[in-house]
Amino acid sequence: MDHARHRSVREHWTAFRESPFLPAVVLLFILAAAAGLFAGSYCYAMANPAPRHVPMAVTGHGESAHLVQALDAGLDTSLSIRHYATYAAARAAVDEQREFAILVLQGDRAQLDVAAAAGASVSRLLTQAAPIAGQKTGVPLTVRDIKPLQPTDPQGLAIFYISLASVIIGFVGAIQLSVHARALNAGERISFIAAYAVLGGLAICAVVDGLLGVLDLPFKESWGICALTMFTSGMVFTMFNTLVGRWAMIPTWGLMVLIGNPSSGGAVSWPLLPSPLGLIGRWLPPGASVNAQHTAIYFHPHQHVLPFIVLAAWSLVATTIFVVWRHRHPGGRDTAPAHAR
Repeated sequence: MDHARHRSVREHWTAFRESPFLPAVVLLFILAAAAGLFAGSYCYAMANPAPRHVPMAVTGHGESAHLVQALDAGLDTSLSIRHYATYAAARAAVDEQREFAILVLQGDRAQLDVAAAAGASVSRLLTQAAPIAGQKTGVPLTVRDIKPLQPTDPQGLAIFYISLASVIIGFVGAIQLSVHARALNAGERISFIAAYAVLGGLAICAVVDGLLGVLDLPFKESWGICALTMFTSGMVFTMFNTLVGRWAMIPTWGLMVLIGNPSSGGAVSWPLLPSPLGLIGRWLPPGASVNAQHTAIYFHPHQHVLPFIVLAAWSLVATTIFVVWRHRHPGGRDTAPAHAR
């Protein structure tokens, strides 16, 4: 009797394992966990941003120690102070995005120059803390914005949305190719991912700039960044689809959405992010995309090569893995002649 019962259990388990219900049950728990992680990752990074490390330039002549201490106390952080011999040198450091503000000492007065375009959230916090610090120290402290955001994007979030659209559509497009164009071979699949990346990047820039007028974009450069971001995101999914098959969405979502987007610095500037996110964000495709777009739009003469290297490296690694192990990819077709087959 026990033997028959055990055999019946094994048969039922085998039937369940081979049915569509097993992956459905697994997805049930994965999706529930993903929902909690998604909400948690964004709330952890963005709900209550607090400054951890804010680079600030100091120039001019006067008493700065008390002002810096008062600003530190008001921000509950440790300002990273660097002294510059001239205001021009300090302003160049802001343009190169090495500093987020300039404290200009003017004898018994002072001026705080913030740069909203360098980091809107940091600029808001400094603007709020500066008058309080001036009152506490008895030093009249005025605030001005030397690099304002475009008036049609007062919160500085449009760049984050542009990059978010590029990332999401990038890997969703690759998913749709896997479902609806499963028979594409390696070269064909890469070509179609590149094609929708180019067209998708054009559509994003045309809508944001031409149709809605939300941002005045350096069109060709922003288009190229969007296209490269979409291609990278699509190839990242294709790489994971090659390595882990039908579960590729899990590592793609984790890398690009749960970790990549909150740490990108698009919605919350990196000095306000929790330290681990602030460190790794710029090395992931979403962060590289935000950095490249941000500099192209507001600091065009000072564009950095690092974001493009990051995007190109992810694209190259993902494409190489897919091509080398393309026999493991669930798509493709046999192109040999019928007699050879």
